Amino acid sequence: MGFDPTVKLTRENVKSLPPLCTDGAWGTEMAKQGGGDPGYICDCWNLERPETVFAVAKAYVDAGAQVILTNTFNSNPIALHRHSLQNKAAELNRVGAELSKRAAAGKAYVFASMGPCGKMVMMGDIDPAVVEEAAARQAHVLESGGADAIIIETQSDIAEAEASLKGALRGCSLPVGVSFTFDSGENNDKTMMGVSIAQAYAMAKTIGASFVGANCGAGIDTFPNIAKQFAACGGALPIWIKGNAGLPETDGLGNMVFRAGPDIFAQTVPLLLEAGARFIGGCCGSTPDHVRAIAQAMAAA
Repeated sequence: MGFDPTVKLTRENVKSLPPLCTDGAWGTEMAKQGGGDPGYICDCWNLERPETVFAVAKAYVDAGAQVILTNTFNSNPIALHRHSLQNKAAELNRVGAELSKRAAAGKAYVFASMGPCGKMVMMGDIDPAVVEEAAARQAHVLESGGADAIIIETQSDIAEAEASLKGALRGCSLPVGVSFTFDSGENNDKTMMGVSIAQAYAMAKTIGASFVGANCGAGIDTFPNIAKQFAACGGALPIWIKGNAGLPETDGLGNMVFRAGPDIFAQTVPLLLEAGARFIGGCCGSTPDHVRAIAQAMAAA
């Protein structure tokens, strides 16, 4: 299957896509626009400042991203409840999907973002059935907003990831992938809850994910090893990779900065492709310039 965003993705044909360039960070790009205040959920901009959300998405498409996400990372109904915004969940998700779909303009796929719920299932903080139901509701609305697929991302708790994956698969007909954050262990190959790459892959495959991978955590230079370990688990699921632009640092003014430039991403692309990655993009600190470098490196590979 070639790259044609006008062709409907299914849970099977998504596995036949060629290597694709995905977008970069959303949170740090929103922060540049004044959306980084403590306690503020940038997802609210879907309703309050939709033109800004659209501009972020379009900048990634213009940079060459073939897959863009949505501004819905925090729009899980459970996560929104902490901010008394649970009654806005459906609208935030639907409009978030619609904005990215409009920005994609037939040039990119829209993989809707679903982040953690904010409670640890492994620790008994919340019933997995509640997490599953929330994910089903979120996925259903994201599909109605025009998303082409779902990515459950930045997961560290395998029990939450499993419940969210089950819910999303039940709530929509779209391909659903799951991405973990590996930022612990000697080689940055375990999540903070001790989940290994092999465990993450096995769960994703067993429950029915269409792709699996890693995002956030450490810098992009650590991700070829992660991709290799995923590939060693078998070739049933395409590998999703979105690394940070290095580890965050604080500059002289107290601002959080990411030092890894577009050149680091471009240099890492051949290693990721060789390791078996099929979706390659950036996470925290990455920008349209980083995505442009990824797209050019992928085209030249």
